[in-house]
Amino acid sequence: MHKEEIEIAVLPDGRVEYAIKGVKGSACEDISALLERLGQVEREERTAEYYEQDDHVGIHVSQA
Repeated sequence: MHKEEIEIAVLPDGRVEYAIKGVKGSACEDISALLERLGQVEREERTAEYYEQDDHVGIHVSQA
């Protein structure tokens, strides 16, 4: 089964880093747009998955 994940790290200086995994193509941009509403983007880096074919992705937000 295909698994999508978002890893979020809050650094000691207050910056937030995140990595979107398991989402191919530009669908990750929709997820990034949601997260980027939290603050200013300093740097963006696309992974190899970005350049793969899009899959249909739904966004579900839950809190642990």
